[in-house]
Amino acid sequence: MTTTTHDITDFTRDVLERSRTTPVLVDFWAPWCGPCRTLGPVLERLADKAGERWALAKVNTEEMQDVAAAYGIQSIPNVKLFKDGEVVDEFVGALPEGEIRRWLDLLLPAAPAPQLVEARERAARGDAAGAVAMLAQLAAAEPANASARFALAELQLRADPAAVETTLAPLGGESADRVEALRLLARWLGRRDDLPAGAGRESFGAALAALRAGDWDAALAADVESLRAQRTYAGGAARDVGRAIFIHLGILDPVCEKHYRAFAGAVNV
Repeated sequence: MTTTTHDITDFTRDVLERSRTTPVLVDFWAPWCGPCRTLGPVLERLADKAGERWALAKVNTEEMQDVAAAYGIQSIPNVKLFKDGEVVDEFVGALPEGEIRRWLDLLLPAAPAPQLVEARERAARGDAAGAVAMLAQLAAAEPANASARFALAELQLRADPAAVETTLAPLGGESADRVEALRLLARWLGRRDDLPAGAGRESFGAALAALRAGDWDAALAADVESLRAQRTYAGGAARDVGRAIFIHLGILDPVCEKHYRAFAGAVNV
C-alpha cells in the first residue's frame, strides 16, 4: 500500500482526539475495493484544499479491522465525519465530488458574507423583494460569488424565472450541473400556465406551483405523483424536474433523502 499523509496508525490519537479541535473526515476503505479507489483521490483533493477547516484520515479496514468492527463498517467505502470524538454524519459509496462538497458545506458551513446572511433573513421574514435586491447587489459586486448567485436564482424561481439565466451566466466549472438544474426548473416554471394535456398534468402543475412557493418538499411529493400517473408525461418532464431538484439541493439533503426512494421507484417502474 502506498502511504500518504492522510494514512493513520493510531485511531484514538489521529481521529478521536484530533476531532476535538479539527473535524476529521474518516475514509474507511480497502485496497481491493474498486469504488474506494475512485473515491479516495476525490477526498484527498478536497482535503488538500480544506486548510484547517477539516482533516482527512484514511482507515484501511484490512489493517484496522478492530476499528472497522467498532464502527459497524459493513460496506465500503464508508465515510464518517467526526467532531468532538463522535460521528456526526456519514455516507456510503463513491459519491460525486460536487455532492461531497455540498454535504461538507451543510455540516461545516463557512462563514457567509454578512449581506448573504441578511438577505436570507429577509427572505425568511417574507421580504423577498428586499432579499432579491441585496443579493443582486452582492452578485454585481462579486460576479464569481456562487453562493449569492444560487440564493438569488432560488428566489427568482418564485418571482421571475426568466431572470435565472442571466443570474447564473457567470457560473460554470464545478457548479455546471447545479446551474443547468436551476435553468431547467426556470424553463418549466416559465411554462407553468401552458402545460400539455395528459394524465400527469395536474400533479405536475402542483409540483411547479410548490416550486413557485419555494416548497421543495411539496414539489417533490407532487412530482412523484405525476410520475406515477404518467411516467412519460411531456417527454419525461417530472423525471427531469425531480432530478434537477436533487442536483440543486444535493441527494443528502433531508428533503431529497425523504423522497428519493419513491422518486427512483416511480422513474424505474
